Amino acid sequence: MLNAAIIGLGWWGKELVRSVQGRSALINFSRGVTLEPELARDFAAQMKFDLGTSYDEVLADPKIDAVVLATPHTRHREQVEAAAARGKHVFCEKPFALSKADAAAALAACRKAGVALGVGQNRRMWPSIVALKDMADAGEFGTIMHVEGNYSHAILANTALDNWRSLPEETKAGGMTGMGIHLLDAFSFLVGPMARVSALATKRVLPLPSGDTTAALISFREGATGTIATTLKTPFVWRLAIYGSDMWAESTSETCFTACRLDQESETLDLEETNHIGMNMESFARAALGQGQYHIDDAAILHTVAALEAVFRSAEANGAWKAVE
Repeated sequence: MLNAAIIGLGWWGKELVRSVQGRSALINFSRGVTLEPELARDFAAQMKFDLGTSYDEVLADPKIDAVVLATPHTRHREQVEAAAARGKHVFCEKPFALSKADAAAALAACRKAGVALGVGQNRRMWPSIVALKDMADAGEFGTIMHVEGNYSHAILANTALDNWRSLPEETKAGGMTGMGIHLLDAFSFLVGPMARVSALATKRVLPLPSGDTTAALISFREGATGTIATTLKTPFVWRLAIYGSDMWAESTSETCFTACRLDQESETLDLEETNHIGMNMESFARAALGQGQYHIDDAAILHTVAALEAVFRSAEANGAWKAVE
């Protein structure tokens, strides 16, 4: 059993804990760290872990095997490096970093220390995304021509401007940092490496310095094209569609999947729900316990960050094409 500490107990940090606490035979949280303990005290009691305010104290605790970071994006590199230096395994929420250079440095620290690394790209484990992946791997699409995605919602639309999620250095290019990154990672997972990006970010109705709406055109290394969009002010929508020479298929939710083959009617399936957040955490725990490899390799972790950084650079350059380096 991996003995872990959760660092950051906002809404998503709590979701990470709920996904495994008392449910997993591989990982358990015994400590938590937050700068607002009064907001997490009841949760910590419910989940039966000790609560504190010091990351350094957790890193100094020999009983803690791993840290799970649900912290501001700009802190990830230093926190990952600090954990690795103390021999702690690290699970880091997405985005793993905001630049490929920071991601590479944090990853190198983990590899040098011989500790496992996991990232919060749990949508790879959505049943609908797994179905798309199985079809792609089996060659059922034929030649993949184009892929498109939209992940938007208004859940964070009323976030205070002094909240860390609203700061321009934390949430670049509108919803791309927190939401669109899931599509970028899925594009890489399903279609392959991306070569270059042209992105536009704009401010429509929300007073966020970095804007509320972002769209991007993507060129893949193998020749396919892609489009991606995200906005922070619209009803919830998730859609990822792959268009191939022999069929198209789309994910419209965690479990809803539609496919259409040439000369056939489209078919929609509602797949069985899974604990995809917990499955991702357990994949990390197995790697930390020496029971297998984490399901996302180092190259894929770096590529998703590189694609995100290319979106940032292109948006800053008013849509100029930028390489995914």
